[in-house]
Amino acid sequence: MIGLDTNIVVRYLTHDDPAQTASAVSVMDSLNSGSPGFLSLIVIVELVWVLEASYRFKKDEIMQVLDTLVRSKELVIERAEIVSQALRKFRSSRADFADCLIERGGHAAQCRYTATFDQNAAASAGMRLIH
Repeated sequence: MIGLDTNIVVRYLTHDDPAQTASAVSVMDSLNSGSPGFLSLIVIVELVWVLEASYRFKKDEIMQVLDTLVRSKELVIERAEIVSQALRKFRSSRADFADCLIERGGHAAQCRYTATFDQNAAASAGMRLIH
């Protein structure tokens, strides 16, 4: 297994830099179920942020990317079940993906609730608004 940084996945998905894209494709194409790539939670959150902020991916495009990554036999996703739960919550709410992941991570850790000052996260991701 090899760890993959966000920039490898971004180049693979966007093909925005010819030299780096070729290298990223080579790395990604070398992966298989016996020798997978590893995506940490930080990479997943960074990936969503970069695709939204820099590449203007829409919510449905982000959901498709995440769904593909989670289902891939060539990738191991850190805390894949929590990422899948966050993706389901993201799909059905107005919450940001990071907020969904934070809330689902807290739930998995058996937190009574996740406190926030973010009104949208409280309303959409199921966190508890603190005043």
